[in-house]
Amino acid sequence: MRQFKPTMKTAPILFLLLFSSLFLNGCFIKSIAVDSIADSLAGTGDTWSSDDDPELVREAIPFSLKLMESVLAAAPRHTALLTAACEDFTEYAYAYVQQDADFVADKDYPRAQELRHRAKNLYLRARNYGLRALDTRHSTFSQDLYTDSKKAVLEGTKDDVAALYWTGVSWMAAISLSKEDPTLLAEIPLAEALIYRAYALDPDFDDGSIESFLITYEGSKPVLMGGSDQKARDHFKRAVELSGGLELGPYVNFAEAVDEKDQNQEEFVDLLNQALAIDIEKKPSARLVNLIMRKRAEWLLSQVDTIFVK
Repeated sequence: MRQFKPTMKTAPILFLLLFSSLFLNGCFIKSIAVDSIADSLAGTGDTWSSDDDPELVREAIPFSLKLMESVLAAAPRHTALLTAACEDFTEYAYAYVQQDADFVADKDYPRAQELRHRAKNLYLRARNYGLRALDTRHSTFSQDLYTDSKKAVLEGTKDDVAALYWTGVSWMAAISLSKEDPTLLAEIPLAEALIYRAYALDPDFDDGSIESFLITYEGSKPVLMGGSDQKARDHFKRAVELSGGLELGPYVNFAEAVDEKDQNQEEFVDLLNQALAIDIEKKPSARLVNLIMRKRAEWLLSQVDTIFVK
């Protein structure tokens, strides 16, 4: 899939350890305390996104995810935390599970399939949290989505953009790993409706995250379904503009979605080299995702002889 921006939410560790310990033991937790923990976990922070050690983050994230789920058991309708869980499970599944599958596929196909199955399940878990978040603001949203997706998403407002986007992305990610699952494939229009509603409400969201996703989606979607290289190229240009040219994702996404498909080796290599030339220290808030995408760009360049037919 496309670039995911790991921006996991956190709070001061002593605060979390103190209250999560009480919570997990079911002792003396009042709703105000639960809400406070939920707010902290859902709150924006750059502790993760600016980290320069992806492997440290890999080891730390599962605790954060399970803590989120524990708090949600006590605050099941906390919209911000449900949205954060949707985002964070999606990012973790891509950065640390699906990418691992890609990296080992040539050497250990059974292991790659195992990892992809796990990634799919994580994406679906993320999607379910996203739908729950939307239901907290629009009571029958998920039900209406299955009845008439185009009408249902019109209920979404600018306050729902993050939930709409991450729910749609996690759903699409699960579908991309389920090519033999007709039930999930039939749900493409639902996921698409969520993403395009988010795009209509806030096309500049998160420094061009939606634009970056649409590079991959439009570039890989069959022409008969409305996809086109030109649409992907337009989204690429806009994503680069919104990110200030300081994020690797748009370059990597276009190379994979369009140039690989079209067997355009020259542009493929050029875009990946442009990505690798980006000074990741110029945008600390994107340091972690840029490091993850740098690893992917390097891996793609190592696969040129396999990707392109001589």
